[in-house]
Formats: sequence, structure tokens, C-alpha cells
Amino acid sequence: MRGTVDNDLVERAKRKDKEAFTALVHRFGDRLYAVAYRILRDSARAEDAVQQTFLIAWRELPSLRDPDRLEAWLFTLLVNACRSEIRSVGRWQRGLRVVTDNDQHVDDIQRTFAQRDELERAFRQLPLEQRAVIVLHHYMGLSGDEIGRILDLPAGTVRSRLHYARQQMRATIEADSRPVAGEGTA
Repeated sequence: MRGTVDNDLVERAKRKDKEAFTALVHRFGDRLYAVAYRILRDSARAEDAVQQTFLIAWRELPSLRDPDRLEAWLFTLLVNACRSEIRSVGRWQRGLRVVTDNDQHVDDIQRTFAQRDELERAFRQLPLEQRAVIVLHHYMGLSGDEIGRILDLPAGTVRSRLHYARQQMRATIEADSRPVAGEGTA
């Protein structure tokens, strides 16, 4: 993936060295949170997913055979934790955004918020598997091969999920922008 992990640090953490594991948490925590937040779109749930990821990592780390695969393994655990978060809530809740009208650029701001909201609604319609691929590719900048290693998928499946996710998001945005029958008639 992106950087190399100090194999000695990983080996010490595998032997339940708390200081070594804490160093790994500090090294990967922010990136894991950023990905979880982008998948879940909720800071508290993203924090829960990251915490769950590290709890499982602490318990299962001794079974990790290749220290160089630590980052990919953590992202795999994270995607699974995000899946659990989604199942536990059952459905998505949207946050309320407040736009004040005391700014001279209110129209531009409202247009920007409307565009973000369109993307947000379209993203939320995607299944978790497609969300994860979108986030890992567009936010983390990972290649299809790297994403495939993280999610234990063939690169072709990753490309397919990216394609169908983009297609579904485009269709959702287009459907949302169509006028509703009877709307605008008096």
C-alpha cells in the first residue's frame, strides 16, 4: 500500500506489547477514521467502527502472518466494522445543514450545498461494498489492485463495483433532478 510498516513494531504488537500496539493505533487511526467517516457519513459511528477495528486487531493480530499486510488487513477489518455499524442502525439518517442568508454569496453557497446534498443522497443509496470501493479509490487514491488486496477481491470485481457505483450515483442524481408529475402546474 502506501508506506512501509516497521516489521519489528508489528511483531512486538503481535506479542501483546501495548506500547507497540499504541504506536500502530497512532499511525493508522486517523486514516482509518477518515475512511470510516466517508463510508458511514456519521462521526460517532465512524469512531465506533474504528474502535471496533482496533479491538479486533488487538485480539487477532497474533494470527497476522505477514507484517507488510498490516495496513491492508486493518482496512479489511474496518470495512467489516462499517458493515456491522450499518446493520446495527438499519437505515441512514441525514444531518441537517443550516445556511444563513446574511452572506452576499448565498446563491453560490446554496448551489454548492445542493450539489453536495445530491452527491450525498446518491452515495447513501449505494451498498456498502460499492461505498468502500468508491472511498478507497477516490479518497485514499488506491489502485484497483490495492483495493482488491484490501477487500480480498479480484481487480476486475473492484473495477466492476466502481463502474456500477458511479452508474448508480449518476442515475440517482438524474432521477432526483427530474420534475415530479404535477409539480409546477397551477
